[in-house]
Amino acid sequence: MTSRTITLANRGGATYSVDARRPLLDTLREQGVDLPYGCKYGGCITCAARLTDGQIDQRRQVALNNRQIANGYIILCVARPLTDCTLEIGVDSHGKLYRNPFADPLEPHELKADIATPKEA
Repeated sequence: MTSRTITLANRGGATYSVDARRPLLDTLREQGVDLPYGCKYGGCITCAARLTDGQIDQRRQVALNNRQIANGYIILCVARPLTDCTLEIGVDSHGKLYRNPFADPLEPHELKADIATPKEA
């Protein structure tokens, strides 16, 4: 097992050793961390957290747009740590996750490439 250390910055700096080959949601929940989840395949943002340090692989996520990714958000149900990481979890980490699209629409560069690029006829 390749293990990584995950620190939860906004939970008193608690640390957990996780299997780097498995999604963070699963390995943290197995150790008693209470985390919400919905789809478990990266299609919703129920299990979103904010990565403040380290690197993860979340290629399977489809829910986050470029703005959310640039602000450090990850989807725990598909995220696998590539290095030791520091996260903020729970709703208190969601300050920049949500945005009212009517009051403050996303710019094309903030969207995913397949959304921002017009389809060829």
